[in-house]
Amino acid sequence: MYKSKDYLNRGYNFIHNKFFPSHKRLSTLAIFGTDLCDSACKHCLIWTKRPVNYLSFDKIKSIMASKAVRKNTTVALAGGEYMLHPDAVPIMGWFEKYHRNFDVLTNALQPELLIEGVKKHPPRRLFISLDGDRESYLHMRGKDGYDGIIHVLEELHKTLPISLMFTLSPYNDFDDLKHVAGVCKRFNTDLRVGVYNDISFFDTIEDAHHYEIGSLKSQEIRSFSEAKKLIQEKQQSHPGETPTLNTEQFMLNIREKIPAILDEFPENKDFLLLYDEWRRGGLKLSCNSILDSVVVLPNGDVPVCQNLDVLIGNVHTNSLDEILGMKTTRDIQQHHSKNCNACWINFHRKYDIILHRSLERFFGKAVTGKLMGYYWWESEKKKSYRQVIKG
Repeated sequence: MYKSKDYLNRGYNFIHNKFFPSHKRLSTLAIFGTDLCDSACKHCLIWTKRPVNYLSFDKIKSIMASKAVRKNTTVALAGGEYMLHPDAVPIMGWFEKYHRNFDVLTNALQPELLIEGVKKHPPRRLFISLDGDRESYLHMRGKDGYDGIIHVLEELHKTLPISLMFTLSPYNDFDDLKHVAGVCKRFNTDLRVGVYNDISFFDTIEDAHHYEIGSLKSQEIRSFSEAKKLIQEKQQSHPGETPTLNTEQFMLNIREKIPAILDEFPENKDFLLLYDEWRRGGLKLSCNSILDSVVVLPNGDVPVCQNLDVLIGNVHTNSLDEILGMKTTRDIQQHHSKNCNACWINFHRKYDIILHRSLERFFGKAVTGKLMGYYWWESEKKKSYRQVIKG
């Protein structure tokens, strides 16, 4: 799915941004066009947000006029559910004409609208969320959308690159991962495995890394009123309050549970093996993706990353170039780049893994530590990437 030139381009931007931090070049720009969503997921309650926000078509075009956005910047159109934006298809048409390097992220709950839009204005890649088999999908995401996704795959898998996005969480399990990997094999598509994280924009409830995978899997479907009540209860709880759990009981070894089929999707297997080390407190990497990747939320807010409630600006107040060029922005980015190890979000951490392992491959662990700041893949801090992955 991703080619060598994608990584080389990002490496070039990494070096450029190090030397010219006030004139950044973006490798990735995620535009969350709306927070409206027609799903009813347990692991994301964004579908309860009211009032609904939209980034206007004109505002999206003004963002794209930024000097930081280069011809090879990958732009991700997302939500909420992106296809629910009133100008979803016309925006795709604009990107097809003026910036071909764009992706669309979708839940595919409106399969015919998606198929028509993608055939008319094909993105570079299409990312579709699929978190299990038909039954697991229904109980985790609250809607009967499985057959619609299969229909989309049947219609589009031969016409453009598609990735199925699987979120491993307390609400599904490794059998669901095995099933989705099998669907990828069936349609010859890419697999993107992520893990459930606590991201405030998505109004998450359960503390992600305090529950074992599959421990909250059930046949219940959350209603709108129940979800709103859960959000209100969390907002009224004390900051930093986490459930009292026996971590040894819930922190089981992921390595022993990963299905064998994931050997055919090695980047995802590595990501999960390292997640197991990270959630035990044994892995520390600097966060470099925030220096070349930006998220714009539906209300115009620009956070330092997907995980933290730390804003660097708002595109309704300042242009994206102004936001990225501010000294306060550079200070915030540098601080969190060096000191933050607080998430395992694939939007950020997969890049950090690739960056560190690539440097380590050519220069060794000691030299890479001096270049990037000291890091470690496991609790003893001595093993190389290759040693940790091989186990």
